[in-house]
Amino acid sequence: MSLSPRFLDELRSRVTLSDIVGQSVRLTRAGREYKGCCPFHKEKTPSFTVNNDKQFYHCFGCGAHGDAIGFLMQDKGQSFIEAVENLAARAGMEVPKATPQERQKEEKRKGLHQLMDAATVFMQDQLESPENRDVMTYMTGRGFSADILSAFRVGYAPADGQAIRKYLKAEGFDDAQMIEAGVLRTSQKGGEPYAFFRDRVMFPVTDKRGRVVAFGGRILPENIRPPAQGDFTPPKYINSSDTALFHKGRMLYGEALARQAAYEGHTILVVEGYLDVMACYQAGIRGAVAPLGTALTEDQIASLWTMGHLDEEKNPVLCFDGDNAGRRAAARAVERILPLLKPGKSVRLAFLPEGEDPDTYIKNKGRDGFVQILKTAIPLHRFIWEEQTEGRDFSTPESRAGLAETLEKIATQIGDRAVQNYYRQAFRDKLWEAFRYSTKQKSGGRGGASQPNIALKKPVAGQHKNAVRLERILATLINHPAQILEFEEQLSVLNEGAENYLELLHEMMEFAGEVSEKDLDTRNLKDHLNANGYGQLLEALSKETMYIHAPYARPKCEAHDVAEGLQDLFDRMAEERLLAEVGQAGRKMSAEFGEDAQERLLEMRKLLGGGSSS
Repeated sequence: MSLSPRFLDELRSRVTLSDIVGQSVRLTRAGREYKGCCPFHKEKTPSFTVNNDKQFYHCFGCGAHGDAIGFLMQDKGQSFIEAVENLAARAGMEVPKATPQERQKEEKRKGLHQLMDAATVFMQDQLESPENRDVMTYMTGRGFSADILSAFRVGYAPADGQAIRKYLKAEGFDDAQMIEAGVLRTSQKGGEPYAFFRDRVMFPVTDKRGRVVAFGGRILPENIRPPAQGDFTPPKYINSSDTALFHKGRMLYGEALARQAAYEGHTILVVEGYLDVMACYQAGIRGAVAPLGTALTEDQIASLWTMGHLDEEKNPVLCFDGDNAGRRAAARAVERILPLLKPGKSVRLAFLPEGEDPDTYIKNKGRDGFVQILKTAIPLHRFIWEEQTEGRDFSTPESRAGLAETLEKIATQIGDRAVQNYYRQAFRDKLWEAFRYSTKQKSGGRGGASQPNIALKKPVAGQHKNAVRLERILATLINHPAQILEFEEQLSVLNEGAENYLELLHEMMEFAGEVSEKDLDTRNLKDHLNANGYGQLLEALSKETMYIHAPYARPKCEAHDVAEGLQDLFDRMAEERLLAEVGQAGRKMSAEFGEDAQERLLEMRKLLGGGSSS
């Protein structure tokens, strides 16, 4: 429904903005304005102002700005019409009635909403029906309680393509409405319309107000569905097409529940699918949403920023698989997000271990394990830096100039000028930190040692497994430096891995040998390493991806678990070296058939027990 500018101006003039804002913010008078702490980001010093004469509020901290209507939309999560109706009731004004055409359109939409709700009830009843016990067992077997299934109104679409049609007709709806709503589809053979969703677990999709507007359907596992006919393999998921109620690029699964959770202080979390959202809620992690079978769109990103009160700690977290496909998906999302960034509005990114999704990870590691993943979410600028630098060689001026040029191009994609400038400065700082010492060579003296070349060197994929194990050892020792003394003998013989990491190990061992046991702690070790130019390597070794594969390296891990983890790494490294010797001896024996080579080969095979390990 459209409202005239004249009516909206009159409405704004009849309400006192400070009264509206004052219901959520403690305001104090400051001259002709009011001041308070911004409700949209955390701050201790008030930078949020309200001007009744000019009818706007503004935050000098995060840039939030708007009128009374905008405040209710941003603070309370109300739609435009809801905010207008709220203010009109307060001002004693009547909202203009819609035109006949608008009323007709609204009545039609209302009828479709009622139809979708009736369809949802039918599917919920089907899921709870004794004859579909196998489907319910499948869902509860995945760890979902009756309360969660009810909260998300999960149902079942029976295999009978006429069942829902008969039910909805009995409820007073006709075929045309069912087809328009996407519940039925027209037969291409001239027969009766039939159900679009058949023999699938059903996930209702709601709008911001919690009204069902669409469905997603998941195929059942093979053991409880009829065998496929011919070579046809049905898709795992199918979703409603766009309708008068539903635009999949504008909506998010779980949005209504997430909005409420966000206003209660929960962080918005973007996951991949329906089951991931439900698994988060089942674990008590509220605020989860998912796009509807597509990559995040601009409209969906904008919706994320209207949920709850945003600050740096509450910006939405996007959760991805930690494999290459997950990193690519994250990069695509970042491309869409960059032009939309505003002061105070950003995202953070979290990555799961390869092959995991929130549903499986929560089942395997529990709520606490998943929360730890979310706590390590990295800000957007850091993700961009890692994507452009990890595993790449920047030993030449040309390569560094190329990196600077790439980062500059990325920064220019940001639409907001202030945010763009801060990103540009952040990238410059990173470049300075990474390369300021890279042209100096490390001397042998202790006191005035110059800096080693640490220019973003990392072992590349396909290098020896022991190079990766060295990184895990270093990450563990940084957080548990007392173990340097415990494993001094094993550490002293390590010689496999990137040169800069071996240099770092040598520096750590020297430090451990020069300070007292009391002073051998993480803080002192990091201070020493940073002072000697190893800050970039420390950052690389402290990423969450490192802790995913080496959980014993985490700062708060128990000492005995740390020792076991390190010992396992050393054992595997020794075994890897023996395997290499076996191969070398075998090749030598093949070439020379020497008796010495044969004996050495047999001796090493006995040590290995004939097996191998990775």
